[in-house]
Amino acid sequence: MRPAEYTTEEIIAAGEAIRAVGRNVTGFALRQRVGGGNPARLHQVWEEHLAGKEAVEVKHVADLPVEVAETLAAVTKSLTERIAVFAAKLNDTAVRAAERRVAEIIHTAGEQCAQAQRELADAGQTVDELEVSLEQVRGERDALKSQLAEQQAECQRQAVELAQLRERLVAAEGSFQEYRKEVEKEVRRGAERVSAAERVRDESEKEARIARETMARLAGQVEALQAQNAHLLESLGSKTVVKA
Repeated sequence: MRPAEYTTEEIIAAGEAIRAVGRNVTGFALRQRVGGGNPARLHQVWEEHLAGKEAVEVKHVADLPVEVAETLAAVTKSLTERIAVFAAKLNDTAVRAAERRVAEIIHTAGEQCAQAQRELADAGQTVDELEVSLEQVRGERDALKSQLAEQQAECQRQAVELAQLRERLVAAEGSFQEYRKEVEKEVRRGAERVSAAERVRDESEKEARIARETMARLAGQVEALQAQNAHLLESLGSKTVVKA
């Protein structure tokens, strides 16, 4: 038998405290109150306390016959022993149920542990794969950085060339503007010369037309004079013949 962990006084005090709050005094209630111990033993101590207390009370009952008092004590003792046996069986049943529950929990925990180990192994493999992928990504990142640096250098070179081209373009535009101004001046001077030539042409045509008209008029006058001279000559010829 296991040695008592709690004194009889502590167990009785716990039982009295449980009764004071209106609860039934059971082995498990005593165990919870004192903080441990075998529920069957705790309840047995409490029952023995009650039996002793009732026996003392019976002795003080003056009008109770001795045979009745003895029978009552025997019945009380018998009931106490039965209750103790029942409590022990109940405790054994509870312990076995708890052991089965603990076994189930241990089994479940073992399965969960095995599952966790498998998941841990899978996670380790995943981590290894991720590390390989990370190395690949780092390599790609370094390559992209190198390409980016090359592209930036090329962009800078193109920017310099573009600036130079812009300078040349500005210079060319300045030269073109000057050339365009000269061409516009020449065009204006050419237009002025054309206008002057057209005016001269118009005046020449006008003078030629006047000259033609004058020549036509003079030609008509000449023809008229010639006709008049011919008529006069004819008249003179006729007069000369008559005189002869």
